[in-house]
Amino acid sequence: MEDLTALAELHLARAQTDDRGRSAHLFLHDGPLRQSVIAMRTGAELDEHEAPPAASLQVLHGRVRVATEGNGAIDLEAGQLTRLPQLRQTLQALDDAVVLLTAVTATPGCGDPHAEPAATVPGHAA
Repeated sequence: MEDLTALAELHLARAQTDDRGRSAHLFLHDGPLRQSVIAMRTGAELDEHEAPPAASLQVLHGRVRVATEGNGAIDLEAGQLTRLPQLRQTLQALDDAVVLLTAVTATPGCGDPHAEPAATVPGHAA
């Protein structure tokens, strides 16, 4: 079991002294499920990156801005949660902030999560 409050405090303190202004810790890795705490001091940014097949972002402390390619930006504050679209995106700390990133990665045999569903054959279960 992890103490998110303690992780948030620890990594926010580390972000304050980091050259890039951030600190992150992957604390849960179970098959395709990943959960990470990411702390960022005011003004720090995660450069544009690819999104995993499925992800959510919950703000534990402070305020952040998530900007997605072609989708604009959304500002989130402590207590708010959003689904992250599968688009290139950036994350910026508007205040000292800590977020919980939950991601599900692609796994062999699962196929493309954005592909059209396969047609079913009559008489066979989907």
